[in-house]
Amino acid sequence: MRALLAMLALVGAIGSASCSRQVKAKYAVAYKANPNNAVVINGRAVAPRKAPPTVKRAIAAANHIQGLPYKWGGGHARINDNGYDCSGAVSYVLRNAGLMADQMPSKGFLRYGKRGHGKWITVYVRKGHVFMVIAGLRFDTQGQSRQDGPRWRTESRRTKGLVVRHPSGL
Repeated sequence: MRALLAMLALVGAIGSASCSRQVKAKYAVAYKANPNNAVVINGRAVAPRKAPPTVKRAIAAANHIQGLPYKWGGGHARINDNGYDCSGAVSYVLRNAGLMADQMPSKGFLRYGKRGHGKWITVYVRKGHVFMVIAGLRFDTQGQSRQDGPRWRTESRRTKGLVVRHPSGL
């Protein structure tokens, strides 16, 4: 029993000595955000400083309709609507950024722009749904479990099986 108490006292002394010593961190910054990524502040996206004007216009357009309700067919009959579906929201953003002339249904985006990921804007599409990523932020009408209207989404989403497109030059 005495040996056990002596060992516990020794462990306590070593622990307190190591806690009183200051340890210098190997890394001054644990995480550094990508300077090309937008950030969300109070539900609105803020464009990166070095983003091209077209990307800034796309973010401003998305911010304008962000938070509106999901409305099937929204944004197709009327450009400025009181709610948007997925393709209406993506069409609104791309049209206001000067990257599209008119709106189109989700399947129309299967041939939009160029194949693959864009540097600033990427459109993900399958039959029946489309969403986009602008400067690293997802703009989508679908949340975790349901359609709730166009919103900036910080959580990731599965993209397996989706066609990936981007506007030429972006």
